[in-house]
Amino acid sequence: MTRVLILCTHNSARSQMAEALTREAARKAGLDLEVHSAGTEATRVKDDARAVMAEIGLSLDGHSSKTLDDVPDPQNFDYVVTVCDSAAEACPVYPGRTTRLHYPFVDPSGGSLDRWRAVRDQLAEQFTALVQALEMGQPVPPSYEDSPAVRVA
Repeated sequence: MTRVLILCTHNSARSQMAEALTREAARKAGLDLEVHSAGTEATRVKDDARAVMAEIGLSLDGHSSKTLDDVPDPQNFDYVVTVCDSAAEACPVYPGRTTRLHYPFVDPSGGSLDRWRAVRDQLAEQFTALVQALEMGQPVPPSYEDSPAVRVA
């Protein structure tokens, strides 16, 4: 089974949404994918993240903010994806077999629900592209800028 870890600073918004979106894309594709998210420090899952995910039928109920210490087998991932610059800088070293990716997204915290929706939709496009690449046995986009979803937009 392919394992994916999505990292952000607080594991409170972007990484939580990306985790749920990646799981859903994998489910729809019939792809056996284990997906986790974590932060460099734990806080709480933001209410606005819960709200905009619920709008598209995905629940963040049961999700909690966690660090790498809370993730099963944290040094054994096929893909580690950072979704903010500070997490990319603080990301630990992974074994050679782990592919590290950096897909930075704007922090929607403090913004309107429309800003949250925009980030959610960008995350959905990016992580669906990642799942589609895995499903088809193709290389995953190495960066956000290299994603087919971004080039089309």
